[in-house]
Amino acid sequence: MRIIVGTRGSKLALIQTNWVVEVLKKSNPEIEFEVKVIKTKGDLVTHLPLHKIGDKGLFTKEIEQQLLDKEIDMAIHSMKDMPSSLPEGLKFANVPKREDPRDVLVLKDGYKTIDDLPYGAKIGTGSKRRTYQLLNNRPDLEIVPIRGNIDTRIKKIETENLDGIVLAAAGLLRAGLKDKISYYLPTDIMVPAPAQGALAIEIREDDSEIAEIISHIKDEKTEIQVAAERGFLAGVNGSCHIPMGAYCEIVGDKIHLTGLYGDEDGNKLVIKSIDGKIEDANHIGFDLAKEVLKEYNYQLQI
Repeated sequence: MRIIVGTRGSKLALIQTNWVVEVLKKSNPEIEFEVKVIKTKGDLVTHLPLHKIGDKGLFTKEIEQQLLDKEIDMAIHSMKDMPSSLPEGLKFANVPKREDPRDVLVLKDGYKTIDDLPYGAKIGTGSKRRTYQLLNNRPDLEIVPIRGNIDTRIKKIETENLDGIVLAAAGLLRAGLKDKISYYLPTDIMVPAPAQGALAIEIREDDSEIAEIISHIKDEKTEIQVAAERGFLAGVNGSCHIPMGAYCEIVGDKIHLTGLYGDEDGNKLVIKSIDGKIEDANHIGFDLAKEVLKEYNYQLQI
């Protein structure tokens, strides 16, 4: 039996995909796995900010189409790239253990934390969520829009004379670049993207054989966090046009979920939290979304 695994072609995407494949090989040595690289719109259009080239599915749509067309048997994505709803006929398989969900600063030599940065320091990021939360904490910072893979963005510290950049901890850790991390941004300063650090294994709904093959790749804590955070994502109908984040902490048999939502210009950011039972994780995400939108709309009317 041969299984074709679809993925983007970036260094990080291939690292993530090959990790999943190696795990599957150990428990299914009789199966041949083939990795197929598929270019997405987000990969092809690199000269524009994400919010200017489309909305949902920038890094997933083309891969999902090949999954629906049975050109591939499963797809591996970063869960944070996944739209709030999947195309009809597709579903997530079990979710593997999450990597560190936090955002980090990669800083120029001499700086160690966000507080070390001088007044007016130049920080690179292409994310509205990261931009507006940084400015909420340090209004003096100059944000420089950047895009590209991990290595490209790190190089821009020198080529664009930046004082630092913001990246996801998970990407650096998976790529073996832990030494590049200067400072882990606390979640009370920088609410992560929903499900940041988690991987998405996407399959066809009717493919029970593939579902069985990957059924043992499961981390219950991660699945709870993803359910809550993506519940919030779906509740606010999130997109790359707005700053939006969610982070779920598990304490015993309860969860503590924080959600962030703002407008396109970053003039208003609403951050609220909610507690609830683990088994209600997804519903709690929706409930928090309702509370945030209620607060957000109220603020807009003032």
